[in-house]
Amino acid sequence: MRSSSSRRRTSHTLHRRTAGAALVGVAALLTAAIQSGAATAAPQQAPSAAAAHASVQLSPSQRAELLRDASAGTARTAAAIGLGDQERLVVRDVVKDADGTLHTRYERTYAGLPVLGGDLIVDTAKSGATQRVIKATNAALKVSDLTPDVTKTAAEQQAVARAKALGGTKSAADSSRKVIWAASGKPVLAYETVVGGLQDDGTPNELHVITDAATGQKLYEYQGVRNGTGNTMYSGTVPLTTTLSGSTYTLNDGARGGHKTYNLNRGTSGTGTLFSQTSDTWGNGTASNSATAGADAHYGAAVTWDFYKNTFGRSGIRNDGVAAYSRVHYGNAYVNAFWDDSCFCMTYGDGTSNTHPLTSLDVAGHEMSHGVTSNTAGLNYSGESGGLNEATSDIFGTGVEFYANNSSDVGDYLIGEKIDINGDGSPLRYMDKPSKDGASKDSWYSGIGSVDVHYSSGPANHFFYLLSEGSGAKVINGVSYNSPTADGLPVTGIGRDKALQIWYRALTTKFTSTTNYAGARTGTLAAAGELYGTSSAEYKAVQDAWAGVAVGSRSGGGGGGGTVFENTTDVSIPDNGPAVTSSITVSGRTGNAPSTLQVGVDIIHTWRGDLVIDLIGPSGTAYRLKNFSSSDSADNVQTTYTVNASSEVANGTWKLRVQDQATYDTGYINGWKLTFP
Repeated sequence: MRSSSSRRRTSHTLHRRTAGAALVGVAALLTAAIQSGAATAAPQQAPSAAAAHASVQLSPSQRAELLRDASAGTARTAAAIGLGDQERLVVRDVVKDADGTLHTRYERTYAGLPVLGGDLIVDTAKSGATQRVIKATNAALKVSDLTPDVTKTAAEQQAVARAKALGGTKSAADSSRKVIWAASGKPVLAYETVVGGLQDDGTPNELHVITDAATGQKLYEYQGVRNGTGNTMYSGTVPLTTTLSGSTYTLNDGARGGHKTYNLNRGTSGTGTLFSQTSDTWGNGTASNSATAGADAHYGAAVTWDFYKNTFGRSGIRNDGVAAYSRVHYGNAYVNAFWDDSCFCMTYGDGTSNTHPLTSLDVAGHEMSHGVTSNTAGLNYSGESGGLNEATSDIFGTGVEFYANNSSDVGDYLIGEKIDINGDGSPLRYMDKPSKDGASKDSWYSGIGSVDVHYSSGPANHFFYLLSEGSGAKVINGVSYNSPTADGLPVTGIGRDKALQIWYRALTTKFTSTTNYAGARTGTLAAAGELYGTSSAEYKAVQDAWAGVAVGSRSGGGGGGGTVFENTTDVSIPDNGPAVTSSITVSGRTGNAPSTLQVGVDIIHTWRGDLVIDLIGPSGTAYRLKNFSSSDSADNVQTTYTVNASSEVANGTWKLRVQDQATYDTGYINGWKLTFP
């Protein structure tokens, strides 16, 4: 009964309860198009001096053509401005004025070595005549000796020592190269050494140390990490790590794997345009400024990178030190955000009427965490595993928000509370009581795998809240919570930090693509046992928090003081054959079985849709636990069913009956148990 279609991963989205969004903003797009035109009905007038010297906006192709032209003429330009025989020009940037003047920025090399401090700008009139040359140094570029007397190793050691004196954390240099140092007087042969790591305040480090190659003297040092300023919509004014190239800053975070933030400008494909400008202050805190959403997304990506690195020691989504990238302004009035494995990127729409970009901090953490899940457990994006996939992103997105410690967006257990996706100021999801959103589920039940994954995530979100904070009413960071439990018994939390460590370890070392809620309980218990011990309060809290969302029994067995009867003997299940049974004898109980008898089932099987499962009571009465389903394509049955067995005498022989009703798939009963509260 296995389908011939492959199990295909879909894009991950932040689901919205209402369908669709109006396509608006056409007038703004038309205005932009009109502005790019050249025709006018008014008589042409001579431009003012200010207008003539104002730079014009170049399209990417126009700029590329100007750069190509400049590169083709570097030898001619070098001769025209009087450079020496060993000097060469390398084009870095070009700006064009309204009157046709070009400002071309160059780097220089000398005898094939980069010249630091040798950059210059050549201003050329529309006619092609050179108007002026602006040099970083006016000293004649001539170095008589190009053989170093100091070794590169010695220069690196000096640079590392200097970085450590400033609070750096690295014990070795990242890179070192020979250069000509021309920025502070007479040009000399030198080494440029770069030391990474962190600065003393936790800021990423990129210390450049210039060492005289003849004397070993330190000539210069500078910090390559530049923290620009982002005026975000949701997180206030925040530092941004950007890259300066010539006179242009870009949203390119070289300190975090090269994460770049792009402006799709209402497009729906490609990467769009890398955010760039001459100022290192981005956005104005409102949606009307396109760089505001860019600042939010760039900041969110940086905080998420730091959260994973400093919380779990994970370097990027793939743990390979390589960043994904972000795209903002996707589509028109697009009310969603998503992670897509195929582009290895996060994408954000601008919300209803393009006024509420979905770029808040927890959303950024949510989307990047989908990538982490894809590169670890690979939880299938459907059924119970799909709910766990979504919950994982909510859990780590919440972790990111608390980690940021941002006064404009304080940590909470609400998802998407800043983006107003519902239009009434309410959050997208609530972790303390998921059903408050009107669709999510507070606790597990046997049919939850058929619920949309954004709502079947509820029990796992609820579990994480209970494990972190415990049940009952409380106020955290000014937000009121009142978390119930499925069995009405209290849960004592162990703190968010420990809860995050347990979930991350389970995700990365225990969960598989088909893990369901029962498997998640098993995985998190294993993780808690490894981290804190199986007799620890943390281990017991994991049991109790799962019981609080109707997955498994309490740490004391059953409902906090019940009894567990278990059979762990393997029983093979014939492929498309007769039913098999596994028995448990219950004794020492009085009266009838409860109306909330917990039946824990652990069946290993390559296609669980084939299986029909019943509980057989001592009287011989069958209680259907699972029906045949041709559409249930996942593996294994690892879950807990609640059965009203109050008409059965408790003591006696209970049986789990399993039949495989289709061909091509095999498995076995790994174990099962009965929990009496």
